[in-house]
Amino acid sequence: MSLGLLGKKVGMTRVFDQEAGIMIPVTVIDVAGNEFLQLKTTESDGYSAVQIGYDEQKENRLNAPTKGHFKKYGANAKKLVKEFRFTSDADLPNTEEAHPGATLFEDGQTVDVIGTTKGKGFQGVVKRYNFSGQPDSHGHMMHRRPGGIGAGTWPGRVWKNKKMPGRHGQYRRTVQNLKVVQVRAEDNVILVSGAVPGHKGGYVVVRPAVKGANK
Repeated sequence: MSLGLLGKKVGMTRVFDQEAGIMIPVTVIDVAGNEFLQLKTTESDGYSAVQIGYDEQKENRLNAPTKGHFKKYGANAKKLVKEFRFTSDADLPNTEEAHPGATLFEDGQTVDVIGTTKGKGFQGVVKRYNFSGQPDSHGHMMHRRPGGIGAGTWPGRVWKNKKMPGRHGQYRRTVQNLKVVQVRAEDNVILVSGAVPGHKGGYVVVRPAVKGANK
């Protein structure tokens, strides 16, 4: 894995490519405030990784061990902490330099964006699992219900993992191979083509594409 950034989904807009004469829908991601925390090495921790904190919060909302962790590395209290792993210690970035920002990426680069989808609440099987439903006419009375869920005479019970109504949404999802349309270093935001998971203000992780052309 390469070094990525934590950010917030600001919303969607569009930009125009004058040369191609097309409109590109983009998602604006604010990546200001990423801060290096801990550097993990094979010798001390058994693997190579860098820990990044994002989005400041009040210290009184943290427990004592978490406060101590931030103070140990001279950082302010953060809401979100994530590690980015590396193959070896030689690939680790220099954490003594400036904290990472939008300039970590460049125009035209391919990235993966990880986020949490919007919550939909309690939903039936048609919305939750895309069931076709049952007939709407001829006296039928089970239009959007799942139908039979039992296993017949034997074993006469409902099997585990049966698709049933329940809470829908709030799933961790990764959208792969999105193009960085623009990097606006002055605003510390990046504009990524297409849509990314989550609501406005939701946290996302932006990393170089794992399966794309950047590998």
